[in-house]
Amino acid sequence: MKKGILFDLDGTLWDSSANVIEAWNKCIADNTDLGLTFTQADMRGFMGKTLEDIADLMFPMLPREERIALIRKCTDAEHDYLRTHPSDYFPSERETLEKLSERYFLAVVSNCQDGYIQLFLDQCGFGSLFSDFECAGRTGLDKGDNIKLVAQRNGLDSCIYVGDTVLDGEAARKAGAPFVHAGYGFGSPDDFDLRINTFSELAAAAEKLLG
Repeated sequence: MKKGILFDLDGTLWDSSANVIEAWNKCIADNTDLGLTFTQADMRGFMGKTLEDIADLMFPMLPREERIALIRKCTDAEHDYLRTHPSDYFPSERETLEKLSERYFLAVVSNCQDGYIQLFLDQCGFGSLFSDFECAGRTGLDKGDNIKLVAQRNGLDSCIYVGDTVLDGEAARKAGAPFVHAGYGFGSPDDFDLRINTFSELAAAAEKLLG
């Protein structure tokens, strides 16, 4: 049987929030007179949502078309900034993923824009351990449907989804996959199959849920 572990990105595989908010704040200042400044804590609250939802939260004072245009400028600036500013990974992440890749199919599924997962895979130094990825920015689908899409196109007989937020848990339920809550991340969902408090605990969690 082909078994997989599918991962959320932000708060689960890396923490880019400090770099992203730096890029976004500069973009907002350069392109508007809104006088808005957001914090790293704000960004952690935004992560995991679709760009459209983030735009609604950040720029409710703007017409919707202008919100979307501005958030897209922010993400373009973010990509440029991230290429030269490495983000933070979690303790024991690489070693754990190397061990897991020997037994399981690994992939990333996020609500992010196209290009963001690719940046992670290029920068992390262990991108070759992941065999597929998908995001809302490429398919227009929500995370639950993208989890199902990745599982189906790779012929997975079973998989788990690892994420840190309530939305991740809801996506896993929609896809019919057990949900592992990354307790070291940004969110505190109540509904999960297992919780891990460090990345290194994922090997035991996968063994329990997938065998």
